[in-house]
Amino acid sequence: MKKMMLMAMMMVMTVTANAMSYKTAKKEALFLSDKMAYELNLTPAQYDDVYDINLDYMMSLNSRGDVYGSWWDRRDAKLRCVLTPWQYDRYRGLNHFYRPVMWKSGRWAFAVYAHYKRGHFYNHHPKPHHRHDPRHAPHHRHEPRHHGPHR
Repeated sequence: MKKMMLMAMMMVMTVTANAMSYKTAKKEALFLSDKMAYELNLTPAQYDDVYDINLDYMMSLNSRGDVYGSWWDRRDAKLRCVLTPWQYDRYRGLNHFYRPVMWKSGRWAFAVYAHYKRGHFYNHHPKPHHRHDPRHAPHHRHEPRHHGPHR
């Protein structure tokens, strides 16, 4: 029994060791959202929503299996509600936006850096609709405001 508990603890430690930190999630969501705002011509309200959605997604990443799991599906569904049909089609056609995170060589990799120089921003920081607390699980997140009918 003691051996099983030790193995279970080691497995939990391995998973949480891969979790993206709040600081990293916030930084990467901001950079990704800024580039999406630039390329997709987002309105200020859309930019705020996209940042919230991207931050929720980044904060949900605990292991390589999460990269294209249910939180990725949820991100895509939320973005579909926030973006216009033209913007959504463009987003889906740009892999560095559509699949922004990868797991390479035991660490997180961000596709947007293959297209944009680190540290360069086009927009002011968005105004998040809610405060993120890294102690809370991502399933208690805010739903984005809808712009028009559900597409």
